[in-house]
Amino acid sequence: MTRAQIGFIARRVRMSLSELLWTHVLTAGTMAMTLFVFGAFMLLQGNLETLLKGWGEQIQINAYVEKGAGNAATLELYKRLQNMPEVQKVRLISHEQAWKDFHAALGAQAGILEGLPADVLPASFEISVRPEYRDAVKVAQLAGQIKKEKGIATVEYPQEWVDRLQLIVTAVQWTKWILGGVLFGAALFIVGSTVKLALLARKDEVEIMQLVGAAEEMIQAPFVLEGMIQGVIGAILGLGLLWFLFSFLRDGMPKSMGLLGSLDAVQFLDINGIALILAIGWTLGWLGSLISVRRFLHTWHSN
Repeated sequence: MTRAQIGFIARRVRMSLSELLWTHVLTAGTMAMTLFVFGAFMLLQGNLETLLKGWGEQIQINAYVEKGAGNAATLELYKRLQNMPEVQKVRLISHEQAWKDFHAALGAQAGILEGLPADVLPASFEISVRPEYRDAVKVAQLAGQIKKEKGIATVEYPQEWVDRLQLIVTAVQWTKWILGGVLFGAALFIVGSTVKLALLARKDEVEIMQLVGAAEEMIQAPFVLEGMIQGVIGAILGLGLLWFLFSFLRDGMPKSMGLLGSLDAVQFLDINGIALILAIGWTLGWLGSLISVRRFLHTWHSN
């Protein structure tokens, strides 16, 4: 492409942006809202996955030692559990520690424990599971394996919690793709409609270019470039709006959210997420305008 052709395309884009300013502003704004919604979902998904990962780290199996097991047998059992490949960490809670924890949990009502022997509560193990084994099937298999160990009386683990955790992760993954597909389709339609309006407004100019033998790429280039500019501007506006909303909500919420953890763990989109939003805006603008202008010119030629 020659310098003269590049200059011509640049002038046509500048004139179009000036003559159809509000049309382009409306399209960029609509694109911004579309990418804002998609970016908000990305932000929600990223922080939700971080939250779920933190919850997943709390999944543990409680294994209770048989009553009467000596210290030597308990320590040997501790070593066997610690050596299991699925186990990340094992914490031994002795009779004495279990009694102290139970006494502290009762608080002012601890008086009801008077008269009970200190060893009424069995020793137990709190077993943390490695991340790669934190799904429902593998946790159940590990619990069954631990229950078969000599010296273990009973095993408890939050099966319902594990199942729901897995269900939430799966739902988030599916919703991401479904919502993304709907938003991308809507954005393509919006850009395509704007290009059709621009083509109709410059119909005489396009006809003259065709009569003098201008290449189809020269006719398409200004419209495609306009679509890309709209997409990038829309992405930037969407990211700015998303950052404003994120900062407003984060500053207006308490630093600690109980079971949800600290707000320090809540983060904005990383550099890869920002780059993805910009790339999506550029791609949707380019693809939507290219498809629309080619279809419009093809229909024009056939008529």
